[in-house]
Amino acid sequence: MKSYQLLDYRQPLAPVETPTPSPKGTELLLKIVASGICHTDLHLIDGGYDLGQGRWLSFKERGLVLPRTPGHEIVGRVVAAGPEAAGVEKDKNYLVYPWIGCANCPACKAGDEHLCAQPRFLGLQRDGGFSDHVLIPHPRYLLDIGDIDPKAAAPFACSGLTTFSALKKAGAAIKHSEILVIGAGGLGLMCVHLVKLMGGKGAVVVDIDAGKRQASIKAGAVAALDGNAPDLRAQVQAAVSAGVHVVIDLVGSSGTASLAIDSLAKGGKYILIGLFGGSIDIPLPTIPLRALSITGSFVGNLAELKELLELAKAKGLPSFPTAVCSLHDANDNLQRLQDGKIIGRAVMIP
Repeated sequence: MKSYQLLDYRQPLAPVETPTPSPKGTELLLKIVASGICHTDLHLIDGGYDLGQGRWLSFKERGLVLPRTPGHEIVGRVVAAGPEAAGVEKDKNYLVYPWIGCANCPACKAGDEHLCAQPRFLGLQRDGGFSDHVLIPHPRYLLDIGDIDPKAAAPFACSGLTTFSALKKAGAAIKHSEILVIGAGGLGLMCVHLVKLMGGKGAVVVDIDAGKRQASIKAGAVAALDGNAPDLRAQVQAAVSAGVHVVIDLVGSSGTASLAIDSLAKGGKYILIGLFGGSIDIPLPTIPLRALSITGSFVGNLAELKELLELAKAKGLPSFPTAVCSLHDANDNLQRLQDGKIIGRAVMIP
């Protein structure tokens, strides 16, 4: 089995050949058809998250053991199954739900494995999709994608699921006024598409990159504003017809958080997804006086991914910018992602 693995933090991935595993019990072995590249992979390589004010959340200190094969946006075909695995077919393409929990804690039993305190996420605690094969613990994590192109389906596991779950948290507010989307990378463009598919009024996008702003307009954004504009807050208020009631922040920096909170109308909701890092100082009385909600949103659960996939099958997805590359280009494309040079999503074909 050929994989690209992280052997040490802040180092390029290394090509590694290991014996192809044999599935046991309920396990399944998939030959990977397509595998997406995500900012979470960059955080893994970096070794953690910037918490602001000189603080750092370390993966090593939280028990993540290297080497590790990154990658959690996976479409594959079953090539072998353990004796207790049932209900899958070897001639179908399956999207893999990667946010796997312990199966025993209250969060997992409630169907929210992505919130498990002892996760077994693919590409983090378990080896993931930067490989030609991947081992999956149970058939319930495989979703038949039907006729959807595997390259288009792979980002659903993170980019699609993350934005879909956030939009569901926004509720009916997306139907009454344009939402403000901060960041027009892969998640931002997916969010622009999904808000329309979900019956929303539309999205006003903010990004510092002109190419990504143009891509968001092509994706259907109502407006695309320069994040460096000196009058950005005034432009936001002018672009959103009925006041900003929902902000989805896909960057998650000190600056974007300040923009989000300053832009919200009374009763508005700030949904924070991005993990760029930093901190903010909020005068606490303004939160109740303005009746603001600040909500963190981390990927989504298995039921939401199934719902998203059914939505895509029923309504289709507009053309989404996808840079297709080979597994051997993993490091080059991770660097391009780090440099902000990928518009949409990069997907590897092993």
